[in-house]
Amino acid sequence: MKTTKSEVPMGNGVRPDDSRQPGRQGFTLIELLVVISIMAILAGFTLSVVGGIKRKQWVNTATAEMTQIQSALDDYKAKYGVYPPSNANSYTPPQTNSMFPPLFYELCGVTNKNLNNVNVYQPLDGSTAIQSNQVPNAFGIGGFINCSQGSGEDTTAARNFLMGLKANRTYWVSNSNYNVFFTVLVTSVGGPDAGYQPLGVQDVNPFRYVYPGINNPGSYDLWVNLVINRKTNTICNWSPNPIINSAYP
Repeated sequence: MKTTKSEVPMGNGVRPDDSRQPGRQGFTLIELLVVISIMAILAGFTLSVVGGIKRKQWVNTATAEMTQIQSALDDYKAKYGVYPPSNANSYTPPQTNSMFPPLFYELCGVTNKNLNNVNVYQPLDGSTAIQSNQVPNAFGIGGFINCSQGSGEDTTAARNFLMGLKANRTYWVSNSNYNVFFTVLVTSVGGPDAGYQPLGVQDVNPFRYVYPGINNPGSYDLWVNLVINRKTNTICNWSPNPIINSAYP
């Protein structure tokens, strides 16, 4: 008897259309809950690891930027015999716990010049000049040490100790209430928490400086506060590791 192709039995004696057998469809409720729980645990673990990596990146970046400023401060002292002055007056901008130092101008170097009939200090990097009459209001000092003065053979040239400083490392402070307009050094990582805005502007976080230092009486204190997940990480030159507090500074 001649058989057709569809009638040829399989190796186990079951025809192709006999292979479909009734069985369980999908997962039970308990199995779904177990899967969801495992996924939630893995997601939490992943977020924790990623958060730790980001924190380390922010801390490392701010530390490297602080080290750059420290190197500039050492070069400055080697030339002038002293470190730059810190803020000598009582001016304290809103939302801050310390005064801003004239670090940018002292480390970048300036030239005293007349610009559009206004006496100004022009930074050597070509950034925005500060009016000479605003220096006492901003910093409580009469002028800058690292300033080009004189002419001809008697010229004393200022020096830029912060060559190659990127634009995201400075911020132009404009506060008409205190009649001050000047540039400060900031960290490129920002708050990083969006809620931490010491200048009232997101992602703008200034370095602080005091000379003579309180924690380093023989030299200076230099620091920046990073607020990460609502915890303050103080990156400073008196501790090899970040000082972590549970509250905003």
